[in-house]
Amino acid sequence: MRIAVDSHTHTISSGHAYSTIQEIAREAAERGIEMVAITDHGPSMIGAPCAVHFGNLRVVPGEIYGVRILKGIEANIIKYDGTIDLEDKYLKRLEFVMASLHDLCIKPGDVKENTEAMVNAIKNPLVDAIAHPGNPQFQIDIDEVVNAAKEYGKMLEINNHSFKARTGSEKNCLEIAIKCKEKGVKVVCGSDAHISFDVGNFDRVMELLEKVNMPEELILNTSKEKFLNYLASRK
Repeated sequence: MRIAVDSHTHTISSGHAYSTIQEIAREAAERGIEMVAITDHGPSMIGAPCAVHFGNLRVVPGEIYGVRILKGIEANIIKYDGTIDLEDKYLKRLEFVMASLHDLCIKPGDVKENTEAMVNAIKNPLVDAIAHPGNPQFQIDIDEVVNAAKEYGKMLEINNHSFKARTGSEKNCLEIAIKCKEKGVKVVCGSDAHISFDVGNFDRVMELLEKVNMPEELILNTSKEKFLNYLASRK
């Protein structure tokens, strides 16, 4: 199985990442990646860009070095009611919207609170996917989150960076993958690259997907067309 789309990358605009859009695109082209989603952190993250940054992403070419550039965001869930940190008028201009929980933007709650926050974000019609739902710092009721993703036609991410940066993620990610397979929920694979050299790095993700024998039809990153068609069907 080949991963052709990296659905989670960060540029210098995130404040704690170290490459430009062009550098990410160049690395993707060299690695045979067909499409990358530029998903810088939403405004509530320390050092992240303001809302206008996301509103102006339309100036970025749709293709750089032959790589399709998907203009997106990793929005922060900032309340347990699922509120995220970018207004709808800006979200509507983006092609791909992920939402996620970070302790710099919201205090980790108990399982019920974390689950409520994630499920409510899933219900937002402008949110396409949940990033790194396996983060043990925000322990969730995995069954409830996977069921919500199925009900609302959303994607759950298996995040390569989590295996290194979020200690304890592997167990949760494995359970999420198993549940997604059981219930037919689509998954996305993100490198969560914070420097261009990590673009297209899915080593740990691939190990996990092979371990659970995940059907290829549930993995949206295997082709650019597959990914874009799924997004189009949601819109």
